[in-house]
Amino acid sequence: MLNTMSMIPHTPSVRHTSSIELSRTAFQSNVAFVRTLLEPDVQLSAVLKGNAYGHGLEHMTQLCLEAGITHISVFSAHEALRVWQKTKGEATILIMGLIENEDLPWAISQDIEFFVFETDRLQAAIAAARSLGKPARIHLEVETGMNRTGFDRDELPAILELLKQHTPHLRLMSLCTHFAGAEEMANSPRIGQQLEQYNALYEEFCGAGLRPAMRHTACSAASLNYPETRMELVRIGIMLYGFWPNLETRTLFLEKQPQQQDPLRRLIRWRSKVMSVKAVQEGEYIGYGTSCLAQTDMRIATVPVGYAYGFARSLSNVGRVLIQGQPAAVVGVVNMNLLMVDISALSGVQKGDEVVLIGRQGEEEISVASFSEMSHQLNYEMLTRLPGDIPRSIVD
Repeated sequence: MLNTMSMIPHTPSVRHTSSIELSRTAFQSNVAFVRTLLEPDVQLSAVLKGNAYGHGLEHMTQLCLEAGITHISVFSAHEALRVWQKTKGEATILIMGLIENEDLPWAISQDIEFFVFETDRLQAAIAAARSLGKPARIHLEVETGMNRTGFDRDELPAILELLKQHTPHLRLMSLCTHFAGAEEMANSPRIGQQLEQYNALYEEFCGAGLRPAMRHTACSAASLNYPETRMELVRIGIMLYGFWPNLETRTLFLEKQPQQQDPLRRLIRWRSKVMSVKAVQEGEYIGYGTSCLAQTDMRIATVPVGYAYGFARSLSNVGRVLIQGQPAAVVGVVNMNLLMVDISALSGVQKGDEVVLIGRQGEEEISVASFSEMSHQLNYEMLTRLPGDIPRSIVD
């Protein structure tokens, strides 16, 4: 009998429809800038939640270690596991959001720190720590006006009592909170009230004999706009990737600088290739429906990236890509897996030519900001929608 299995060739290394490059020098430049904002004794925690804002958790963890960042904050226990597998004890890992009670023993055994903002989690952490014979390293989050997570003021007497009763099983690493919109100066009164309430709660903890090892309240925006919030540790996310929290934050900072030069550099470059080229006659519709009618004879390039891969459908007929260092307009409806662009003004475009979706090609650049504005998405939203299975690599 013929052995058909022996006839099947070894599976080749197949290529994805697009790829992402991350610039090491850009990241190191951003880290250096952030550190100029901080006093020498303020610790920098790199926020890598949301798959490192879409950049890739493992790759960004590597860049952090190379840049000497030894504190990494993530949202979930699953993200913490991925960072832990990459760092092998070289960095402190902090879970700011979800960790199931069943996963607390693993976190405690590996010295992974985590936010506590519910009595249930605190009690479960105490039980797990007692069973392991090893203290849980907790960051107690207090509610100061964000109204999202954090212990309310009336819960604190019971929490203080629990902390006192179980001192051997707990390490109170910090008292922390999060500000509600520090990137917009219109929120200044609210931020000021939050800070005032936080400081009062901190004094209450200290007065009860429970002085936390550190305080942290500041994200990227608060670190820029409210220097008094930097304290012993800051949680920096979006700036490390080369983006400002919003346009207002950027404008306010640059107005104070003599040269008014943007110190942040984007890490990300997202690229694909032309999959097919074809001619479309005047009067023909392009793609699904009737949203795009060829007003003249046109040449169209198809790119194997669509909304399933992070290129929003809202970019239909308004988006841009770069081919041959020149902008090419998206025409027709962005499909699940494809988009079409007008290359009528370009000569010699062929199958396999590079297409830049975000980043620089020649002298032209498509920024995430312009990409986001065209699709009415926030920088954060657009970036974190980039699928995790797009291959990523670190370049200089």
